[in-house]
Amino acid sequence: MAGVPLRVLSYNVHGLRDDRAALTGLVRELAPDVVIVQEAPRRFRWRHKCAALADDFGMVVAAGGLPSLGNLLLVSLRVRVHDTWCLRYPLTPGRHLRGAAFASCSVHGGRFTVSGSHLATDPAERPDQAALWKQALSEVEGPLVAGGDLNEGPGGGAWRTVADGLVDTAASARGTPLTFPATLPRLRLDALFVSPDVEVSRYEVVESEAARRASDHLPVVADLVLAGT
Repeated sequence: MAGVPLRVLSYNVHGLRDDRAALTGLVRELAPDVVIVQEAPRRFRWRHKCAALADDFGMVVAAGGLPSLGNLLLVSLRVRVHDTWCLRYPLTPGRHLRGAAFASCSVHGGRFTVSGSHLATDPAERPDQAALWKQALSEVEGPLVAGGDLNEGPGGGAWRTVADGLVDTAASARGTPLTFPATLPRLRLDALFVSPDVEVSRYEVVESEAARRASDHLPVVADLVLAGT
């Protein structure tokens, strides 16, 4: 296949409160080049905890943690990170502070930017966060990969805002790719989008027994193809 292959995993790890060994084994088995993590460490000793999680996966930290309020980007050693930045959404009093992480990367001549976010559970708060994330995504030049827990399904306004102009990697999936709750999925909250210049060769919601033990969300994985230089 022409182009540069890239495997991306988007995963809400539930604050690492579940079966850590199952989580580690699952991610290592999937062998992604990039992991977009939601609910990663963001408080006391967050640097150490994020680095330890990356090490468990056999990866390194690219961006995120506390600066992006629990959104974390991990990459394999075949990915080079050129630049990173983070976004924080305005705080609604009494609610949870949230944000997004970004990293500009390359792999074997293929350039791309990856971003991850975790939108609010509050339906009144979520649309504004989606609009802010979308604005930041729209400013990215070149191939883009955006993944996250949107806390609503494809019919929601926030989902439509983020998805506008992007390709849903699940478009070729058979049936409805449900991701939450992991034990008996009935909702699709977890999304992985790419810009139209990124080819999607495979998409999967991982529904193994290990995945059900590892978190309350099922992980989403996509095999992508970037244009090489």
